[in-house]
Amino acid sequence: MKLKVILLLSLILSVASSLKAQDDILEKLAEIAIIDQKVMMPMRDGIRLATDIYRPKGDQPVPIIFSRTPYNFNSWGDGKQRTYTARRAYEAVKRGYAYVVQNERGRYFSEGEWDILGVPLTDGYDAFTWMKNQPWSNGKIGTLGCSSTAEWQMAVAALDHPSHAAMVPQGFGAGVGTVGPYFEQGNWYRGGVEQMLFFAWLYSVEHDKFKPRIPAGATQEDLIRISRFYDLAPENHKVDMAEALKHLPIQDIIKNIHGKREIFDKMVRRKPNDPAWFEGGLYHEDMDINVPSFWFASWYDVSIGPNLALFNHVRNPENSTAADDQYLVIAPTLHCSYTRATENTVVGERSVGDARLNYEEQIYAWFDLWLKGEKNDFKEKTPRVQYYTMGLNKWQAAESWPPEGAEMTTFYLNSGGKANTASGDGVLSATAPSKDQPDAFTYDPMDPVESYGGNVCCTGNAVKGGAFDQQAMETREDILVYTTEPLEEGVEVSGFIEATLYVSSDAKDTDFTLKLIDVYPDGRAYNLDETIQRVRYREGYDKEVFMEEGQVYKLDLSPLATSNYFEKGHRIRIEVSSSNFPRFARNLNTGGNNYDESEGVVAHNKVHHSEKYPSKIVLPIVK
Repeated sequence: MKLKVILLLSLILSVASSLKAQDDILEKLAEIAIIDQKVMMPMRDGIRLATDIYRPKGDQPVPIIFSRTPYNFNSWGDGKQRTYTARRAYEAVKRGYAYVVQNERGRYFSEGEWDILGVPLTDGYDAFTWMKNQPWSNGKIGTLGCSSTAEWQMAVAALDHPSHAAMVPQGFGAGVGTVGPYFEQGNWYRGGVEQMLFFAWLYSVEHDKFKPRIPAGATQEDLIRISRFYDLAPENHKVDMAEALKHLPIQDIIKNIHGKREIFDKMVRRKPNDPAWFEGGLYHEDMDINVPSFWFASWYDVSIGPNLALFNHVRNPENSTAADDQYLVIAPTLHCSYTRATENTVVGERSVGDARLNYEEQIYAWFDLWLKGEKNDFKEKTPRVQYYTMGLNKWQAAESWPPEGAEMTTFYLNSGGKANTASGDGVLSATAPSKDQPDAFTYDPMDPVESYGGNVCCTGNAVKGGAFDQQAMETREDILVYTTEPLEEGVEVSGFIEATLYVSSDAKDTDFTLKLIDVYPDGRAYNLDETIQRVRYREGYDKEVFMEEGQVYKLDLSPLATSNYFEKGHRIRIEVSSSNFPRFARNLNTGGNNYDESEGVVAHNKVHHSEKYPSKIVLPIVK
């Protein structure tokens, strides 16, 4: 009983301390800022978007840092978001900036209807025009935000508003269409397979069509008063998402947990080539980005490969007049977790050392350059690409991605036909095998390979992101394992990893997955990145071509990306299977729609490797 009382008192003190810290930052902000909350900014169609403005006291026009978000930023009550907004505003104001945060249409106090793809694109442009015309604005605007607070920035940058002077997108996707070798459709797909993060994310954030609404035309005074009591945030029933995502058919997952379904019902049925993808407010492949940009990505984020491909796309002078004004940071962290790096940064189970970086200093130097016109030394002292190499556990610099000197080196899959499990005979070597002894495994969609760690976000308790020891996973017979001999000298792999598999199956359609692993001398096997390909889309996402039993098909998987130093004595490994669930939706192997099916077909799959069928991975090795 005494222990329970002590624990309760500890919890109360912790909450009290947290609330005091929140009050302290709001008090500090009030000392230096003019605070103008629940400003209803008008869009061209009459819809008003709820906006909070924090600006330095006085009459001097200042540049603006603008964050538009679907998330709750109400400053009343308690919670992390309240503190985050106040801290972000305080840091901006004390440096001489106005900080403006706004909800997307249809979110919280903003009027209109919300869509995950950010309809309409013109909202960002209209917001820039309104802010530019305020007497406290110097006419220069920079955008800042991570994840969904970053996704909209690239598309609005392509509109070339004269006031959009710089942007800092963090943890972003590559948009809609083909960007480099990726076709992800706003992060919904990878290799034609649904990324189930959106199933969990939409449950947690979507507002119901019957949500309470503030009457149109409500005054700012009324909105400020009301927001002290009602922040319009839905209180979702706590769900075991690990169990919820197992439900079939997948189109009923949200319905089965009594969630809001309007947007999900539409999205889950949308195939990769649906023209509706291009109707939203995300960046499209045919848009040019002419805004100076400071990009932030993470090795264990859900969209790391597409992030890097988009950076390279904008670095091409044919796609941007600001190609030389693009900079990139790649951290060894999870989604939007840059500032959580410590002296001993642990991502999942693996320590990657001291991964700290002076993020705030660099971001504000960037904004000072473009929004204030300061003649600082950002360009002279900031590398084009700052990337963290795991294994070496240090920050490195390059002028491009991949780094100069990265040589694409081929490793072929080989075995005696028994590569199943880490105890099998699967080998990665520089020599292509001459004889085809395919490795076979059974993929049962009712017993898929579990997602264990990885490059993920937003899945609740369904998947823990980061690097985890895969040894227990590698005892499964439906995982093929191919490993090099222990390395005689250390090898840095930094760049895009290409993978080609030659496959066959007795099913009309199935998936193939691939995972890159760093194997330690004691057997620990840490995952670095992973990919997947739905075989029906092997010839492109504009058509479906099914398999025939007895035929062998070439499969070029979406590239992986990493920077990892494989120390001397370590081994390089890949795992091949047909599921990585619930990171990706499982293929039921029927050749049907998949989203409306409840019964699966067991597939007997093979990976071929020979002179005729050279299954391989190609690693960018930095000399």
